[in-house]
Amino acid sequence: MNVLWIMADQLRWDYLSCAGHPHLHTPNIDRLAARGVRFTNAYCQSPLCGPSRMSAYTGRYVRSHGSTYNRVPLRVGEVTLGAHLEALGVDPVLVGKTHMVADRDGMARLGIDLTSDAGIRLAQCGFRPFERDDGLHPYGTPGPQPAYNDYLRAQGYHSENPWQDFANAALDADGTLRSGWLMENAHLPANIAEEHSETPYMIRRAQDFMREADPATPWLCHLSLIKPHWPYMAPAPYHAMYGPEHVLPVNRSEAQLRPDAARHPVYAGFAEAQMSRAFWSEAVRERVVPTYMGLIKQIDDHLGALFDWMEQEGRMEDTMIVFCADHGDYLGDHWMGDKELFHDCSAKIPLIVYDPRAEADTTRGTTDDRLVEAIDLAPTFHAFFGGEALPQHFEGRSLLPLLEGATKVAWREFAVSEMDYGMRDVALALGVDVDQARLTMLCDGRWKYVFAQGFRPMLYDLQDDPNELIDRGGDTSPEIAAVLARFSQAHQDWASSYTRTTYTRVQTIARSEEQNARVLIGYWDEADFEAIHGRRHGPQDSRYAPEKKT
Repeated sequence: MNVLWIMADQLRWDYLSCAGHPHLHTPNIDRLAARGVRFTNAYCQSPLCGPSRMSAYTGRYVRSHGSTYNRVPLRVGEVTLGAHLEALGVDPVLVGKTHMVADRDGMARLGIDLTSDAGIRLAQCGFRPFERDDGLHPYGTPGPQPAYNDYLRAQGYHSENPWQDFANAALDADGTLRSGWLMENAHLPANIAEEHSETPYMIRRAQDFMREADPATPWLCHLSLIKPHWPYMAPAPYHAMYGPEHVLPVNRSEAQLRPDAARHPVYAGFAEAQMSRAFWSEAVRERVVPTYMGLIKQIDDHLGALFDWMEQEGRMEDTMIVFCADHGDYLGDHWMGDKELFHDCSAKIPLIVYDPRAEADTTRGTTDDRLVEAIDLAPTFHAFFGGEALPQHFEGRSLLPLLEGATKVAWREFAVSEMDYGMRDVALALGVDVDQARLTMLCDGRWKYVFAQGFRPMLYDLQDDPNELIDRGGDTSPEIAAVLARFSQAHQDWASSYTRTTYTRVQTIARSEEQNARVLIGYWDEADFEAIHGRRHGPQDSRYAPEKKT
Protein backbone atom coordinates (compact mmCIF):
# COMPACT_ATOMS: atom_id res chain seq x y z
CA MET A 1 0.00 0.00 0.00
CA ASN A 2 1.15 3.54 -0.79
CA VAL A 3 0.08 7.11 -0.10
CA LEU A 4 -0.17 10.06 -2.49
CA TRP A 5 -0.44 13.17 -0.32
CA ILE A 6 -1.42 16.19 -2.42
CA MET A 7 -1.20 19.64 -0.86
CA ALA A 8 -2.17 22.80 -2.77
CA ASP A 9 -0.66 26.02 -1.47
CA GLN A 10 -3.09 28.70 -0.26
CA LEU A 11 -6.24 26.96 -1.55
CA ARG A 12 -9.44 28.02 0.20
CA TRP A 13 -11.68 25.24 1.49
CA ASP A 14 -14.73 26.67 -0.31
CA TYR A 15 -13.15 27.03 -3.78
CA LEU A 16 -14.14 23.54 -4.93
CA SER A 17 -17.41 22.55 -6.51
CA CYS A 18 -17.84 19.66 -4.04
CA ALA A 19 -17.67 22.32 -1.28
CA GLY A 20 -20.39 24.36 -2.96
CA HIS A 21 -18.65 26.90 -5.21
CA PRO A 22 -21.26 27.75 -7.89
CA HIS A 23 -18.90 28.71 -10.72
CA LEU A 24 -15.60 26.89 -10.17
CA HIS A 25 -16.13 23.30 -11.29
CA THR A 26 -13.55 20.79 -10.06
CA PRO A 27 -14.89 17.42 -11.28
CA ASN A 28 -11.68 15.47 -10.65
CA ILE A 29 -11.26 16.55 -7.06
CA ASP A 30 -15.00 15.96 -6.71
CA ARG A 31 -14.66 12.36 -7.94
CA LEU A 32 -11.96 11.81 -5.33
CA ALA A 33 -14.45 13.02 -2.72
CA ALA A 34 -17.07 10.68 -4.19
CA ARG A 35 -14.74 7.75 -3.52
CA GLY A 36 -13.63 8.89 -0.09
CA VAL A 37 -14.52 11.18 2.80
CA ARG A 38 -14.60 14.98 2.67
CA PHE A 39 -13.96 16.52 6.07
CA THR A 40 -15.94 19.75 6.30
CA ASN A 41 -14.40 21.15 9.48
CA ALA A 42 -10.67 20.71 8.96
CA TYR A 43 -8.31 23.39 10.30
CA CYS A 44 -4.63 24.07 9.77
CA GLN A 45 -2.37 24.53 12.79
CA SER A 46 -1.26 27.96 11.57
CA PRO A 47 -2.56 30.13 8.71
CA LEU A 48 0.94 30.57 7.34
CA CYS A 49 2.98 28.28 5.06
CA GLY A 50 6.00 27.41 7.22
CA PRO A 51 4.49 26.67 10.64
CA SER A 52 1.42 25.04 9.07
CA ARG A 53 3.57 22.61 7.12
CA MET A 54 5.92 21.88 10.00
CA SER A 55 2.86 20.86 12.03
CA ALA A 56 1.61 18.64 9.22
CA TYR A 57 5.05 17.04 8.82
CA THR A 58 5.56 16.39 12.54
CA GLY A 59 1.99 15.78 13.71
CA ARG A 60 2.59 18.37 16.44
CA TYR A 61 1.27 21.79 17.36
CA VAL A 62 3.34 24.88 16.63
CA ARG A 63 3.91 25.47 20.35
CA SER A 64 5.57 22.02 20.43
CA HIS A 65 7.82 22.00 17.35
CA GLY A 66 8.81 25.67 17.68
CA SER A 67 8.92 26.64 13.98
CA THR A 68 6.58 29.56 14.56
CA TYR A 69 7.01 31.59 11.36
CA ASN A 70 8.34 31.31 7.83
CA ARG A 71 12.12 30.81 7.78
CA VAL A 72 12.23 29.75 11.44
CA PRO A 73 14.19 26.46 11.37
CA LEU A 74 12.65 23.21 12.52
CA ARG A 75 14.80 21.97 15.42
CA VAL A 76 17.16 19.19 14.47
CA GLY A 77 15.74 17.02 17.25
CA GLU A 78 12.16 17.12 15.98
CA VAL A 79 11.13 13.71 14.65
CA THR A 80 9.24 14.04 11.37
CA LEU A 81 6.73 11.85 9.61
CA GLY A 82 9.48 10.79 7.21
CA ALA A 83 11.59 9.37 10.04
CA HIS A 84 8.61 7.50 11.46
CA LEU A 85 7.80 6.01 8.05
CA GLU A 86 11.39 5.02 7.33
CA ALA A 87 11.34 2.98 10.53
CA LEU A 88 8.43 1.06 8.98
CA GLY A 89 10.29 0.45 5.72
CA VAL A 90 8.36 3.14 3.83
CA ASP A 91 10.06 5.50 1.37
CA PRO A 92 8.96 9.11 2.19
CA VAL A 93 9.37 11.09 -1.02
CA LEU A 94 8.96 14.81 -1.72
CA VAL A 95 7.84 16.33 -5.02
CA GLY A 96 7.37 20.08 -4.59
CA LYS A 97 7.26 22.42 -1.62
CA THR A 98 7.91 22.06 2.10
CA HIS A 99 8.96 25.60 3.15
CA MET A 100 11.33 23.79 5.53
CA VAL A 101 14.36 25.67 6.84
CA ALA A 102 17.07 23.36 8.14
CA ASP A 103 18.52 23.80 11.62
CA ARG A 104 22.06 24.19 10.29
CA ASP A 105 23.43 25.40 13.62
CA GLY A 106 22.00 22.38 15.39
CA MET A 107 23.33 20.01 12.75
CA ALA A 108 26.79 21.58 12.98
CA ARG A 109 26.72 21.30 16.78
CA LEU A 110 26.00 17.58 16.45
CA GLY A 111 28.59 17.10 13.73
CA ILE A 112 26.05 16.11 11.05
CA ASP A 113 27.28 16.57 7.50
CA LEU A 114 24.65 18.37 5.39
CA THR A 115 25.60 16.25 2.38
CA SER A 116 25.25 12.90 4.18
CA ASP A 117 22.07 10.83 3.91
CA ALA A 118 21.12 11.82 7.46
CA GLY A 119 21.93 15.49 6.76
CA ILE A 120 19.82 15.53 3.61
CA ARG A 121 16.82 14.02 5.40
CA LEU A 122 17.14 16.47 8.29
CA ALA A 123 17.40 19.38 5.87
CA GLN A 124 14.42 18.17 3.83
CA CYS A 125 11.96 17.72 6.69
CA GLY A 126 12.42 13.96 6.74
CA PHE A 127 11.62 13.44 3.07
CA ARG A 128 13.79 12.00 0.35
CA PRO A 129 13.71 14.86 -2.18
CA PHE A 130 12.78 13.53 -5.63
CA GLU A 131 12.38 17.20 -6.56
CA ARG A 132 12.04 20.02 -4.08
CA ASP A 133 10.71 23.38 -5.20
CA ASP A 134 9.34 25.89 -2.71
CA GLY A 135 7.86 27.92 -5.53
CA LEU A 136 9.16 31.44 -4.90
CA HIS A 137 12.34 32.23 -6.81
CA PRO A 138 12.54 35.96 -7.53
CA TYR A 139 15.76 37.55 -8.71
CA GLY A 140 18.29 37.66 -5.89
CA THR A 141 17.10 34.48 -4.16
CA PRO A 142 20.17 32.96 -2.45
CA GLY A 143 21.27 29.42 -3.17
CA PRO A 144 20.97 27.27 -6.29
CA GLN A 145 18.11 27.78 -8.69
CA PRO A 146 15.38 25.12 -8.83
CA ALA A 147 15.49 22.24 -11.30
CA TYR A 148 12.38 23.81 -12.82
CA ASN A 149 14.50 26.66 -14.18
CA ASP A 150 16.81 24.15 -15.87
CA TYR A 151 13.76 22.45 -17.34
CA LEU A 152 12.46 25.74 -18.71
CA ARG A 153 15.79 26.58 -20.32
CA ALA A 154 15.78 23.15 -21.97
CA GLN A 155 12.37 24.05 -23.43
CA GLY A 156 13.75 27.26 -24.91
CA TYR A 157 12.87 29.76 -22.19
CA HIS A 158 16.24 31.42 -21.93
CA SER A 159 16.90 33.99 -19.21
CA GLU A 160 18.79 34.32 -15.98
CA ASN A 161 15.60 33.44 -14.10
CA PRO A 162 12.94 31.72 -16.27
CA TRP A 163 10.68 31.20 -13.24
CA GLN A 164 10.18 34.94 -12.95
CA ASP A 165 10.51 35.99 -16.60
CA PHE A 166 8.23 33.33 -18.09
CA ALA A 167 6.20 31.25 -15.62
CA ASN A 168 5.28 34.28 -13.50
CA ALA A 169 5.36 37.13 -15.97
CA ALA A 170 3.28 38.15 -18.98
CA LEU A 171 3.59 40.07 -22.22
CA ASP A 172 1.15 42.91 -22.77
CA ALA A 173 -0.28 43.93 -26.14
CA ASP A 174 2.89 45.90 -26.92
CA GLY A 175 5.15 42.94 -26.13
CA THR A 176 6.38 44.50 -22.89
CA LEU A 177 7.20 42.05 -20.10
CA ARG A 178 4.85 42.55 -17.14
CA SER A 179 5.59 41.20 -13.68
CA GLY A 180 3.30 38.65 -12.09
CA TRP A 181 4.10 40.20 -8.72
CA LEU A 182 1.91 43.18 -9.66
CA MET A 183 -1.76 42.30 -9.38
CA GLU A 184 -2.77 44.66 -12.17
CA ASN A 185 -1.26 42.07 -14.55
CA ALA A 186 -3.18 39.10 -13.16
CA HIS A 187 -5.59 39.02 -16.14
CA LEU A 188 -2.75 38.53 -18.65
CA PRO A 189 -1.67 35.04 -19.76
CA ALA A 190 1.62 33.87 -18.32
CA ASN A 191 4.55 34.13 -20.72
CA ILE A 192 4.74 30.34 -21.07
CA ALA A 193 3.00 27.44 -22.78
CA GLU A 194 0.51 25.83 -20.43
CA GLU A 195 2.19 22.42 -20.46
CA HIS A 196 5.43 23.99 -19.21
CA SER A 197 3.89 25.91 -16.31
CA GLU A 198 4.44 24.92 -12.70
CA THR A 199 1.36 22.82 -11.97
CA PRO A 200 1.58 20.34 -14.88
CA TYR A 201 5.35 20.15 -14.51
CA MET A 202 5.21 19.17 -10.83
CA ILE A 203 2.36 16.69 -11.33
CA ARG A 204 4.36 15.02 -14.12
CA ARG A 205 7.31 14.79 -11.75
CA ALA A 206 5.15 12.92 -9.22
CA GLN A 207 4.10 10.60 -12.02
CA ASP A 208 7.78 10.10 -12.90
CA PHE A 209 8.45 9.02 -9.34
CA MET A 210 5.56 6.57 -9.32
CA ARG A 211 6.81 5.02 -12.56
CA GLU A 212 10.33 4.63 -11.15
CA ALA A 213 9.38 3.49 -7.64
CA ASP A 214 10.54 0.06 -6.51
CA PRO A 215 7.36 -2.06 -6.47
CA ALA A 216 8.73 -3.95 -3.47
CA THR A 217 8.98 -0.82 -1.33
CA PRO A 218 5.90 1.01 -0.05
CA TRP A 219 6.06 4.77 -0.41
CA LEU A 220 4.46 8.04 0.58
CA CYS A 221 4.77 10.66 -2.14
CA HIS A 222 4.10 14.20 -0.97
CA LEU A 223 3.02 16.08 -4.10
CA SER A 224 3.13 19.64 -2.81
CA LEU A 225 1.82 22.05 -5.44
CA ILE A 226 2.92 25.66 -5.57
CA LYS A 227 -0.33 27.19 -6.83
CA PRO A 228 -2.78 28.87 -6.40
CA HIS A 229 -0.40 30.80 -4.09
CA TRP A 230 0.62 34.20 -5.44
CA PRO A 231 2.03 35.47 -7.79
CA TYR A 232 -1.48 35.36 -9.21
CA MET A 233 -0.64 34.51 -12.81
CA ALA A 234 -2.07 31.68 -14.92
CA PRO A 235 -1.14 30.44 -18.40
CA ALA A 236 -3.61 30.46 -21.27
CA PRO A 237 -6.34 29.30 -21.44
CA TYR A 238 -6.76 29.30 -17.65
CA HIS A 239 -6.11 33.04 -17.35
CA ALA A 240 -9.41 33.79 -19.14
CA MET A 241 -11.73 30.97 -18.03
CA TYR A 242 -13.40 33.17 -15.43
CA GLY A 243 -14.36 36.81 -15.27
CA PRO A 244 -15.78 39.37 -12.84
CA GLU A 245 -19.22 37.76 -13.22
CA HIS A 246 -17.83 34.63 -11.55
CA VAL A 247 -16.41 36.45 -8.54
CA LEU A 248 -18.50 35.75 -5.47
CA PRO A 249 -19.72 38.74 -3.44
CA VAL A 250 -17.11 39.80 -0.94
CA ASN A 251 -17.75 38.75 2.64
CA ARG A 252 -17.20 41.83 4.78
CA SER A 253 -19.13 44.64 6.43
CA GLU A 254 -18.49 48.34 6.91
CA ALA A 255 -18.80 47.81 10.65
CA GLN A 256 -15.61 45.73 10.64
CA LEU A 257 -13.63 48.83 9.68
CA ARG A 258 -15.39 51.25 11.99
CA PRO A 259 -12.63 52.91 14.09
CA ASP A 260 -14.21 52.52 17.50
CA ALA A 261 -13.43 50.75 20.74
CA ALA A 262 -15.26 47.61 19.58
CA ARG A 263 -12.75 46.91 16.82
CA HIS A 264 -9.97 44.59 17.91
CA PRO A 265 -6.58 46.32 17.53
CA VAL A 266 -4.81 43.22 16.18
CA TYR A 267 -7.51 42.63 13.58
CA ALA A 268 -7.40 46.32 12.67
CA GLY A 269 -3.64 46.16 12.21
CA PHE A 270 -3.90 43.26 9.78
CA ALA A 271 -6.85 44.76 7.90
CA GLU A 272 -5.00 48.02 7.36
CA ALA A 273 -1.74 46.44 6.20
CA GLN A 274 -0.69 47.02 2.60
CA MET A 275 -1.48 43.49 1.41
CA SER A 276 -5.01 43.87 2.83
CA ARG A 277 -5.71 47.42 1.70
CA ALA A 278 -5.01 46.36 -1.89
CA PHE A 279 -7.99 43.99 -1.67
CA TRP A 280 -10.29 46.70 -0.37
CA SER A 281 -10.71 47.62 -4.03
CA GLU A 282 -13.33 45.65 -5.91
CA ALA A 283 -11.34 46.29 -9.09
CA VAL A 284 -8.43 44.37 -7.56
CA ARG A 285 -10.68 41.47 -6.63
CA GLU A 286 -12.17 41.38 -10.14
CA ARG A 287 -8.67 41.19 -11.56
CA VAL A 288 -7.20 38.64 -9.11
CA VAL A 289 -9.97 36.24 -8.13
CA PRO A 290 -10.70 34.97 -11.69
CA THR A 291 -7.00 34.11 -12.08
CA TYR A 292 -6.99 32.40 -8.67
CA MET A 293 -9.93 30.33 -9.88
CA GLY A 294 -8.14 29.54 -13.14
CA LEU A 295 -5.11 28.25 -11.25
CA ILE A 296 -7.38 25.92 -9.25
CA LYS A 297 -9.08 24.72 -12.42
CA GLN A 298 -5.65 23.94 -13.88
CA ILE A 299 -4.80 21.87 -10.80
CA ASP A 300 -8.04 19.94 -11.14
CA ASP A 301 -7.54 19.22 -14.84
CA HIS A 302 -4.03 17.86 -14.38
CA LEU A 303 -4.94 15.87 -11.29
CA GLY A 304 -7.65 14.33 -13.44
CA ALA A 305 -5.02 13.16 -15.92
CA LEU A 306 -2.93 11.78 -13.05
CA PHE A 307 -5.91 9.92 -11.58
CA ASP A 308 -6.76 8.47 -15.00
CA TRP A 309 -3.19 7.16 -15.33
CA MET A 310 -3.33 5.71 -11.83
CA GLU A 311 -6.56 3.92 -12.76
CA GLN A 312 -4.94 2.43 -15.84
CA GLU A 313 -1.91 1.30 -13.85
CA GLY A 314 -3.96 -0.19 -11.03
CA ARG A 315 -2.58 2.32 -8.53
CA MET A 316 -6.00 3.42 -7.29
CA GLU A 317 -6.34 -0.01 -5.73
CA ASP A 318 -3.22 0.23 -3.57
CA THR A 319 -2.78 3.96 -2.96
CA MET A 320 -4.43 6.19 -0.38
CA ILE A 321 -4.90 9.67 -1.85
CA VAL A 322 -5.20 12.72 0.38
CA PHE A 323 -6.00 16.18 -1.01
CA CYS A 324 -5.60 19.22 1.23
CA ALA A 325 -4.11 22.71 1.54
CA ASP A 326 -1.74 24.31 4.01
CA HIS A 327 -4.11 27.27 4.59
CA GLY A 328 -6.51 29.51 2.67
CA ASP A 329 -6.59 33.03 1.22
CA TYR A 330 -8.71 36.01 2.28
CA LEU A 331 -9.09 37.48 -1.25
CA GLY A 332 -10.63 40.61 0.26
CA ASP A 333 -13.02 38.93 2.68
CA HIS A 334 -13.07 40.68 6.07
CA TRP A 335 -11.08 43.52 4.43
CA MET A 336 -8.05 41.22 4.37
CA GLY A 337 -5.56 39.96 1.82
CA ASP A 338 -3.26 36.93 1.92
CA LYS A 339 -3.81 34.96 5.19
CA GLU A 340 -2.57 34.95 8.83
CA LEU A 341 -5.77 35.41 10.88
CA PHE A 342 -8.36 32.76 11.72
CA HIS A 343 -11.52 33.43 9.73
CA ASP A 344 -12.59 30.26 7.93
CA CYS A 345 -11.39 31.50 4.54
CA SER A 346 -7.87 31.51 5.99
CA ALA A 347 -7.63 28.85 8.72
CA LYS A 348 -10.08 26.26 7.41
CA ILE A 349 -8.69 23.88 4.78
CA PRO A 350 -10.10 21.44 2.23
CA LEU A 351 -9.43 17.83 3.23
CA ILE A 352 -10.45 14.79 1.21
CA VAL A 353 -9.21 11.28 2.00
CA TYR A 354 -9.62 8.36 -0.38
CA ASP A 355 -8.77 5.09 1.37
CA PRO A 356 -8.63 2.07 -1.00
CA ARG A 357 -9.02 -0.51 1.78
CA ALA A 358 -12.21 -2.53 2.01
CA GLU A 359 -12.54 -1.33 5.62
CA ALA A 360 -13.35 2.14 4.25
CA ASP A 361 -16.11 1.05 1.88
CA THR A 362 -18.93 2.13 4.20
CA THR A 363 -17.89 5.79 4.20
CA ARG A 364 -17.30 6.35 0.48
CA GLY A 365 -18.86 9.54 -0.84
CA THR A 366 -19.68 10.88 2.62
CA THR A 367 -18.85 14.04 4.52
CA ASP A 368 -17.68 14.19 8.12
CA ASP A 369 -18.19 17.39 10.12
CA ARG A 370 -16.10 16.48 13.14
CA LEU A 371 -13.27 18.85 14.04
CA VAL A 372 -10.19 17.63 12.21
CA GLU A 373 -6.70 19.14 12.29
CA ALA A 374 -3.80 18.98 9.85
CA ILE A 375 -1.74 17.24 12.54
CA ASP A 376 -4.09 14.27 12.19
CA LEU A 377 -2.55 13.35 8.85
CA ALA A 378 0.85 12.17 10.15
CA PRO A 379 -0.64 9.63 12.60
CA THR A 380 -3.13 8.59 9.92
CA PHE A 381 -0.35 7.76 7.47
CA HIS A 382 1.68 6.04 10.17
CA ALA A 383 -1.29 3.86 11.13
CA PHE A 384 -2.13 3.16 7.47
CA PHE A 385 1.32 1.62 7.04
CA GLY A 386 0.83 -0.57 10.10
CA GLY A 387 2.65 1.51 12.67
CA GLU A 388 1.70 1.29 16.32
CA ALA A 389 0.22 4.37 17.98
CA LEU A 390 2.87 6.93 19.00
CA PRO A 391 1.15 9.25 21.47
CA GLN A 392 4.55 10.30 22.77
CA HIS A 393 5.22 11.94 19.40
CA PHE A 394 1.94 12.74 17.68
CA GLU A 395 -0.43 15.33 19.07
CA GLY A 396 -2.87 14.62 16.24
CA ARG A 397 -5.17 11.61 15.96
CA SER A 398 -5.41 8.94 13.28
CA LEU A 399 -8.38 9.40 10.96
CA LEU A 400 -8.57 5.68 10.15
CA PRO A 401 -11.43 5.02 12.62
CA LEU A 402 -13.45 7.82 10.99
CA LEU A 403 -12.68 6.47 7.52
CA GLU A 404 -13.80 3.03 8.66
CA GLY A 405 -17.13 4.39 9.91
CA ALA A 406 -16.53 3.82 13.60
CA THR A 407 -19.36 5.45 15.51
CA LYS A 408 -18.05 5.34 19.07
CA VAL A 409 -14.84 7.31 18.69
CA ALA A 410 -13.84 9.77 21.39
CA TRP A 411 -12.93 12.89 19.45
CA ARG A 412 -11.60 16.35 20.21
CA GLU A 413 -13.73 19.13 21.61
CA PHE A 414 -11.70 21.98 20.09
CA ALA A 415 -9.61 22.55 16.99
CA VAL A 416 -6.54 24.70 17.66
CA SER A 417 -4.55 27.01 15.39
CA GLU A 418 -1.71 29.38 16.28
CA MET A 419 -0.11 32.48 14.82
CA ASP A 420 3.09 34.32 15.70
CA TYR A 421 2.88 37.85 14.28
CA GLY A 422 6.06 39.14 15.93
CA MET A 423 7.75 39.56 12.54
CA ARG A 424 4.91 41.64 11.12
CA ASP A 425 4.59 45.41 11.11
CA VAL A 426 1.36 44.96 13.08
CA ALA A 427 3.35 44.06 16.19
CA LEU A 428 5.60 47.09 15.78
CA ALA A 429 2.65 49.44 15.26
CA LEU A 430 0.91 48.10 18.37
CA GLY A 431 4.08 48.21 20.45
CA VAL A 432 3.90 44.47 21.08
CA ASP A 433 7.16 42.77 22.06
CA VAL A 434 8.23 40.18 19.50
CA ASP A 435 7.97 37.43 22.13
CA GLN A 436 4.45 38.47 23.12
CA ALA A 437 2.90 38.59 19.64
CA ARG A 438 0.92 35.39 20.02
CA LEU A 439 -2.52 34.44 18.79
CA THR A 440 -4.25 31.13 19.48
CA MET A 441 -7.58 30.04 18.04
CA LEU A 442 -9.87 27.48 19.63
CA CYS A 443 -12.97 26.43 17.69
CA ASP A 444 -15.62 24.02 18.94
CA GLY A 445 -17.80 24.19 15.82
CA ARG A 446 -20.22 26.69 17.33
CA TRP A 447 -17.84 29.32 18.70
CA LYS A 448 -14.47 30.49 17.50
CA TYR A 449 -12.31 32.04 20.22
CA VAL A 450 -9.00 33.82 19.60
CA PHE A 451 -6.63 34.43 22.48
CA ALA A 452 -4.57 37.56 21.78
CA GLN A 453 -1.80 38.00 24.32
CA GLY A 454 -2.01 41.46 25.89
CA PHE A 455 -5.45 42.22 24.41
CA ARG A 456 -9.03 41.12 24.90
CA PRO A 457 -9.97 37.94 23.02
CA MET A 458 -11.92 37.78 19.76
CA LEU A 459 -15.07 35.66 19.60
CA TYR A 460 -17.33 34.65 16.71
CA ASP A 461 -20.65 32.83 16.88
CA LEU A 462 -20.55 30.48 13.88
CA GLN A 463 -24.20 29.54 14.35
CA ASP A 464 -25.82 32.97 14.40
CA ASP A 465 -23.04 34.70 12.46
CA PRO A 466 -21.63 32.08 10.05
CA ASN A 467 -19.91 34.79 7.99
CA GLU A 468 -17.87 35.84 11.05
CA LEU A 469 -18.66 39.52 10.70
CA ILE A 470 -19.33 40.33 14.37
CA ASP A 471 -16.56 40.04 16.92
CA ARG A 472 -18.25 39.50 20.28
CA GLY A 473 -15.05 39.32 22.30
CA GLY A 474 -15.85 42.65 23.94
CA ASP A 475 -19.48 41.74 24.74
CA THR A 476 -20.14 41.94 28.50
CA SER A 477 -23.52 40.17 28.52
CA PRO A 478 -23.81 37.20 30.92
CA GLU A 479 -24.26 34.73 28.05
CA ILE A 480 -21.08 35.82 26.26
CA ALA A 481 -19.17 36.19 29.53
CA ALA A 482 -19.87 32.51 30.23
CA VAL A 483 -18.68 31.49 26.76
CA LEU A 484 -15.52 33.56 27.14
CA ALA A 485 -14.81 32.06 30.55
CA ARG A 486 -15.23 28.53 29.20
CA PHE A 487 -12.86 29.16 26.32
CA SER A 488 -10.36 30.99 28.50
CA GLN A 489 -10.16 27.92 30.73
CA ALA A 490 -9.93 25.60 27.70
CA HIS A 491 -7.08 27.67 26.29
CA GLN A 492 -5.30 27.67 29.64
CA ASP A 493 -5.68 23.90 29.91
CA TRP A 494 -4.34 23.38 26.38
CA ALA A 495 -1.46 25.83 26.76
CA SER A 496 -0.36 24.38 30.10
CA SER A 497 -0.57 20.73 29.08
CA TYR A 498 2.62 18.81 28.46
CA THR A 499 3.96 18.69 24.95
CA ARG A 500 4.81 15.20 23.76
CA THR A 501 8.26 13.83 24.53
CA THR A 502 10.42 11.05 23.10
CA TYR A 503 9.10 8.36 25.43
CA THR A 504 5.62 7.69 26.70
CA ARG A 505 5.00 8.46 30.36
CA VAL A 506 4.40 4.73 30.90
CA GLN A 507 7.86 3.96 29.50
CA THR A 508 9.42 6.67 31.64
CA ILE A 509 7.70 5.41 34.79
CA ALA A 510 8.82 1.85 34.07
CA ARG A 511 12.42 3.00 33.66
CA SER A 512 12.19 5.02 36.86
CA GLU A 513 10.86 2.02 38.78
CA GLU A 514 13.71 -0.12 37.46
CA GLN A 515 16.24 2.49 38.53
CA ASN A 516 14.57 2.98 41.91
CA ALA A 517 15.04 -0.72 42.64
CA ARG A 518 18.79 -0.07 42.64
CA VAL A 519 18.96 3.40 44.12
CA LEU A 520 17.72 3.32 47.73
CA ILE A 521 16.37 6.46 49.35
CA GLY A 522 14.54 6.63 52.67
CA TYR A 523 15.44 3.25 54.24
CA TRP A 524 16.98 3.09 57.73
CA ASP A 525 18.25 -0.48 57.82
CA GLU A 526 17.82 -3.97 56.38
CA ALA A 527 14.72 -4.60 58.48
CA ASP A 528 13.13 -1.44 57.10
CA PHE A 529 13.86 -2.56 53.54
CA GLU A 530 12.66 -6.12 54.17
CA ALA A 531 9.38 -4.91 55.68
CA ILE A 532 8.52 -3.12 52.44
CA HIS A 533 9.97 -5.45 49.78
CA GLY A 534 9.72 -8.84 51.49
CA ARG A 535 13.40 -9.58 51.07
CA ARG A 536 16.70 -8.38 52.42
CA HIS A 537 19.00 -5.98 50.63
CA GLY A 538 22.74 -6.45 50.81
CA PRO A 539 25.77 -8.30 49.47
CA GLN A 540 23.83 -11.58 49.63
CA ASP A 541 21.48 -10.25 46.91
CA SER A 542 23.26 -11.29 43.72
CA ARG A 543 21.50 -8.61 41.70
CA TYR A 544 23.46 -5.95 43.53
CA ALA A 545 26.73 -7.83 43.99
CA PRO A 546 29.76 -6.49 42.11
CA GLU A 547 30.96 -8.50 39.13
CA LYS A 548 33.85 -10.85 39.92
CA LYS A 549 37.02 -10.08 38.01
CA THR A 550 39.00 -12.96 36.51
